[in-house]
Amino acid sequence: MLAGCSSGAVATVQTAGLTPQIAVQPRPPVIVTAAGPEVPPPLDPTNLVRKDLMDRAMAALDIHHRRVPLRDRMYLVDFKRHSGEPRLYEVDLVAGRVTALRTSHGRGSDPAHTGYAADFSNTPDSYMSSIGAFATAGASWGSQQGPNVLLDGLEYSNDKARERAIIIHGADYADPEFLAREGKLGRSYGCFSVAHADLPSLRERMGEGRLLFAFA
Repeated sequence: MLAGCSSGAVATVQTAGLTPQIAVQPRPPVIVTAAGPEVPPPLDPTNLVRKDLMDRAMAALDIHHRRVPLRDRMYLVDFKRHSGEPRLYEVDLVAGRVTALRTSHGRGSDPAHTGYAADFSNTPDSYMSSIGAFATAGASWGSQQGPNVLLDGLEYSNDKARERAIIIHGADYADPEFLAREGKLGRSYGCFSVAHADLPSLRERMGEGRLLFAFA
């Protein structure tokens, strides 16, 4: 009697007077499973934006979907934060990432120049910031402020934004040098002023038809 070794895959069968036969063991069946639904990445994984602001902005996307058809990015402003803190958020609604920048508020919203916006208005010549949902209306150029992004107010709290010339533009009083010297940003006439270095990419990325939601 001979002792043999088996590989577990192929065995040789020897029979007298016959050609050796190769017996191949059957392979196990391949089980194909249906791919599950793709899970989107978490929104704001580092929790830069306070929850109630994010929730209100997400609701505004649906409420104003006709005026803000683009849902790849949105922009939030948290007026509860001090002007020296980053409080203008670009939210990537596809990848979930959030980028924070600084922006000013209106002098009428902070007459004592504390760095905190306390009052808001939609009234012309109030020099106050407005809150609520805005639609970005594209890049423009003004004789006073130069390159900017136009905004259309979508609610009773900000629907005079075009009349008041509430825009996003660069300003010396929003630059890092001013912040380092004063400990806060300067005040606008109600516009969302940003650092000159931040404006070009922001202006390009905001484009037309995206949400900007400001809240306090």
